[in-house]
Amino acid sequence: MFTFIAVLTLALGIGANTAIFSVLEGVLLKPLPHADPDRLVGLWLTAPGINIKNLNLSPSVYFTHLDQSRSFESLGIYTGDSVSVTGIAEPEQVHALLVTYGVLPTLKVQPFLGRFFSAKDDSPGAAETVVLTYGYWQRRFGADRSVLGRRILIDGKTKEVIGVLPRDFRFLDRDPELFQPFQFDRSKTNLGNFSYGGVGRLRPGVTIAQANAESARLLPITNRTFPAPPGFSVELFEQARITPAFHPFKQDLTGDIGPTLWVLMGTIGLVLLIACANVANLLLVRVESRHLELTIRAALGASTRRIAYELLFESLTLALLGALGGLALAFGALRLLVAMAPAGIPRVTQIGIDLPVLLFALAVSLFTGLLFGSAPVLKYAGAHLSSGLRDGGRALSVSRERRRARNTLVVVQVTLALVLLISSGLMIRTFRALTQVQPGFFDPAHVQTLSLSIPEAQVPEADKVLRMENDIVDRLRQVPGVSSVAITTAVPMGGNTSTDLLFARDRSYREGQLPPVRRFIFVSPGLQRTLGTPLIAGRDFSWADLNNKVPVVMISESFARDYWGSAQAALHKEIREGMADPWREIVGVVGDVHGDGVDQKVPTSAYFPVRLNVFWGNKEFIQRTVSYVIRSSRTGSESFLSEVRRAIWSVNPNLPLAEVRTLDQIYRKSMARTSFTLVLLMIAGGMALLLGAVGMYGVIAYSVSQSTREIGIRMALGAQPRAVAGSFVRHGIVLAGIGAAFGLLSAFLAMRLLSTLLFAVSPADPLTYGVMLLLILVTAALASYLPSRRAAAIDPATALRLD
Repeated sequence: MFTFIAVLTLALGIGANTAIFSVLEGVLLKPLPHADPDRLVGLWLTAPGINIKNLNLSPSVYFTHLDQSRSFESLGIYTGDSVSVTGIAEPEQVHALLVTYGVLPTLKVQPFLGRFFSAKDDSPGAAETVVLTYGYWQRRFGADRSVLGRRILIDGKTKEVIGVLPRDFRFLDRDPELFQPFQFDRSKTNLGNFSYGGVGRLRPGVTIAQANAESARLLPITNRTFPAPPGFSVELFEQARITPAFHPFKQDLTGDIGPTLWVLMGTIGLVLLIACANVANLLLVRVESRHLELTIRAALGASTRRIAYELLFESLTLALLGALGGLALAFGALRLLVAMAPAGIPRVTQIGIDLPVLLFALAVSLFTGLLFGSAPVLKYAGAHLSSGLRDGGRALSVSRERRRARNTLVVVQVTLALVLLISSGLMIRTFRALTQVQPGFFDPAHVQTLSLSIPEAQVPEADKVLRMENDIVDRLRQVPGVSSVAITTAVPMGGNTSTDLLFARDRSYREGQLPPVRRFIFVSPGLQRTLGTPLIAGRDFSWADLNNKVPVVMISESFARDYWGSAQAALHKEIREGMADPWREIVGVVGDVHGDGVDQKVPTSAYFPVRLNVFWGNKEFIQRTVSYVIRSSRTGSESFLSEVRRAIWSVNPNLPLAEVRTLDQIYRKSMARTSFTLVLLMIAGGMALLLGAVGMYGVIAYSVSQSTREIGIRMALGAQPRAVAGSFVRHGIVLAGIGAAFGLLSAFLAMRLLSTLLFAVSPADPLTYGVMLLLILVTAALASYLPSRRAAAIDPATALRLD
């Protein structure tokens, strides 16, 4: 029974740590699957002049670095896209990646079939080409090797397939089906348009710091080489103080998930320490029962070192058995973790038990074996053995020194358990706070969203695009159960965002001052009604505004308060996005929407019609890729989605649907990382509480068994059974109180590391600390009470006859 309990305890601790380390290794520690991954650099900028910390590259910056940088072997820029593929069975909307010709060579990837883009393919006016991913080639073309040279219709344009990527190729954590060249026209490139990701491969011996220094010298050349877009000046870009912020390319993949995973690793590590303390207590009890045996062996000539080695060997054996059990538990836990992992965690498919994970499990088992095995060695392998023969093995009360060792281990368990309980309690409070935030819309389960794109090759005229989008809205309204329909370019929390400078007519800007960056959202009439976002002041757009290209705009309430103090005061004020664009009258102020998630600051937003006269220098502006937002009591059902498809295809049968999901799914996805962290911390806290309770129970139970004769004497002298039992309960509560005191102090210091994961909750939240303190004290009282009942049931006569 001893071996089973010890191995099971260690298996839980080692298995939990191995599972979390597998996630950590797969996501953070494992190198990118490219040649010389340490030389790959993510190309980013920063613009402190307009308070933008992370700014993408622009085509003008790309061309400057392509021509003049000496730090990089090769570089390129890229962006995600969604394209329609028609002419191959049913129309399909797929994810694509637009790249310059240097992106794939920078990653040192070789084609599985055919070739990749050349500089000529990426030139304006060149023949249209496309490269397929291995998965799309298999799924859509049945792995037909004759696909090379085949022409397929993408967004209404015929493009030739020139290559297929290898099976194991991954580009960050994106999942594109197609790669297409940008074909930028350098002669028409202006400053601005910072919308593209960048990747470069450093030359051997060049550091990221050196590349940043060189780029800082090249950026002013960009401002002198390329013209400003219409309505803007070069001085505007100089005032933004754009500087390079290159970093390892791997960081573009892992993002900000690192702190969360390290916090989880640390908390699960505490569970392992609690397990070690538990097993150490078990070993102390076991070795004490062998005290006389070890004493006799020492008297017969066995050296202290030999006895210590034997005790450590037993401990390491237990640890290795625990590691085997832990690996089995970790294998099952990983399947569960991967299944429940939020979409924001990158490289989930690469999480598994590989050689580094096995080595970690081995190292942890050896560490734990030495850690808990050192307790009995220090207590019983030295001079203490000389007292064994004098004790004579009589069942007297255990010595204070040995009792102190076990009590200390219990205090350690309670301390660590309370830290974990407070961590999970703070995350529970965080999750509750998030659910109480008003996101800016209501009843998201009854809001269906989907995306579609009307290619310019299919419908070149902007007016016809607007008419088609309006016709689709009308057809969708006729679907049974639909109460309202609208169009937007940015479904709340959907991840599709656009920001830029926005000027107010009644504001003056001193030299060197730029207006704040605002969120740009393009919408049709009725979006706020469909989402359930309140109209605070003014009116909504009308379809007449869009058809006649009236220069009107709506803004969010936070924008209105920021500039004019109130929503009502903002009405009839005028704003514009560029110096050459017309002033647009603010006709409405709408409620704030948490577009990036309820845990993020509300963006100050401007809502433009999807059809405009002049915008960003474009005389004819229409949003061709939009999302339809449909409020209905039938959302999510297959019959409803079938009717939605038929309604859209009755207007244009060549429009594939993409990103079909309810607003509730998007909302829950935005909180998935928090809920995932919460679940893991709750599991860790529950394991810690259970192991701590087991440790407390074991100490009190052993104290009762070793004090049987003493209890008999006390009861024979008139002590009441309740008083005897109460003394053991008090002993347990005292130990728990000492551990809780250390735990509160430790939690207060350690919770600063958890602060980045919290929302609207202080790391020193008194309610959480109080509730978890009460929980652990009540648990300790129960764990002490159960074995103390045995003390109250002892027969004095039987106890006094014990030798």
